Amino acid sequence: MNTLVIFVVTAVSLSFYFEFSKVLDQRILLHLNSIKTLKKIQLERLIDKEWNTFNYIDNKDRTSQIKLPKNTFLTPGIYDLTHLHPTKKTSIGLIKVKDSVRYLKIISYQKIKQILLERTGMGASGESYLVGADYRLRSQSRFSPKKTPYKIEAKTKNVINAFEKGNGDGIFLDYRNTKVYSVYNPLKLGNLNWVILSEIDVAEVNIPLQKMRLKLAILTLIIITISIILSLFLTKIITEPIKKIQNSILLMVKGDYKNNLSLKKSPTEIIEIANALNNLKAMLSGAVAFSMDIGEMNLTSEYQPKSNSDLLGHSLLKMREKLTSYRNIEKEINLSTKRYLVEGLENERARLARELHDGIGPLLITLKLYIQNNIYDKTHKETMKNMIDTTITEVRQMTNVLMPTSLDNFGIGVTLINYVDTIRNSIKASIFFEDFTKKGKSNINKNQEINLFRITQELINNSIKHAQATEIRITLTEFNDFLSLYYFDNGIGFDIKKVTMGAGISNIKERVEISEGTFLIESTTNSTVFEIEMPIKNTKHD
Repeated sequence: MNTLVIFVVTAVSLSFYFEFSKVLDQRILLHLNSIKTLKKIQLERLIDKEWNTFNYIDNKDRTSQIKLPKNTFLTPGIYDLTHLHPTKKTSIGLIKVKDSVRYLKIISYQKIKQILLERTGMGASGESYLVGADYRLRSQSRFSPKKTPYKIEAKTKNVINAFEKGNGDGIFLDYRNTKVYSVYNPLKLGNLNWVILSEIDVAEVNIPLQKMRLKLAILTLIIITISIILSLFLTKIITEPIKKIQNSILLMVKGDYKNNLSLKKSPTEIIEIANALNNLKAMLSGAVAFSMDIGEMNLTSEYQPKSNSDLLGHSLLKMREKLTSYRNIEKEINLSTKRYLVEGLENERARLARELHDGIGPLLITLKLYIQNNIYDKTHKETMKNMIDTTITEVRQMTNVLMPTSLDNFGIGVTLINYVDTIRNSIKASIFFEDFTKKGKSNINKNQEINLFRITQELINNSIKHAQATEIRITLTEFNDFLSLYYFDNGIGFDIKKVTMGAGISNIKERVEISEGTFLIESTTNSTVFEIEMPIKNTKHD
């Protein structure tokens, strides 16, 4: 029992610890992803704003320390000119050409620093930073504030993954060779080819885990100690008398009813059990002797039941009476049995004859008529089969669009992944979907899954047909008590205060309302964002 208690307590403690650690990792990465996404959007908006307010500043302006080579940067666009700056200061250059003359504008590095060095919600060790295609920093490191970012190399695994595979997250070694939680995303604007990362040290996040681990260890030790003491006490007070009772019962099973059980220093209840067992032995001993006489057909043997409640004794007496009666009619039963066997055999033969005549005969006639009158042309049958198969295929395709079977089998995350993959090749816009639902443990109910699928369908349709978007980003995140759908496109946008909501947006709002959710729209030129949140109930089918 001690081994079992130790195993169970240890297993529960470890399970709780690792589950808490897993959930903490997921929440940290989700939080960092939100921060990264926000800063990426802020940088994109900053660069877009600077481009739109570019009033053809002469590239000979002495305020700029960058001198453009004559044979490069000849086309308008957004460029990384850091390597041309005398002190390698991060420089995002906006170049426009008018009348064969290049005009240059450098975005203020202070504005970039202001976005990336704002660390709300990132703890003591969190930071967001930029890395160029040459694996050198393009933003100030908070750990090396006096060092030029360009002189810091960040050729880490997560940065390489970002350039080669796109966005992602996980635990990596950063440019300081420190283990961090990291989320990353390529940042491609014009001719820029950068990566944006948001990170926080694993050591800082693990502080509450270390405290919880110590508490669990102490609690486990206390429980194990108490269980050992309790088990020793139970062994002495309860287990030993029970073992004696068990041995006495085993002797009874073997047919020994003579040895009485004696327990002195035991709980009252156990002593009463022992006395009851001794009485049972005495009763069974007499019943066994009487049953042996009956077994030998000594029907004149006498036996007195212990009481009116002695069912075994009364049953043995009735058995003796029955055996006496059976003996008297045994000869008559033997004769009657033979008679009934012969009569039964004849009756069964007659019944089988009627069944063959009245049952199987008509069925064979009917089958013959059916074969004679219902033979179909093989060519016609094949044509009908092909038509039915074609119809079934069409119906399946229509059904899959109206209600995907993967909703029941795999949930909303896999369904949206399959849907995006299906339409990606049929549209001109680039579309990206990130699934952060809980795999295998999702509490999103069936109605919410259907509503989320319909909402996403409608938003993508609006972006393609009305917004003229070339880029769509979708993120579905499941938390413990609510889920979040983030949708972005770079279409022409609309004025929320002036535009009349069409049937599509109205349908989306209605689906959010019936799910008790919230609905937020932000739209400007080249940026429309939908943020939808829905509460998650405690059970899957609420």
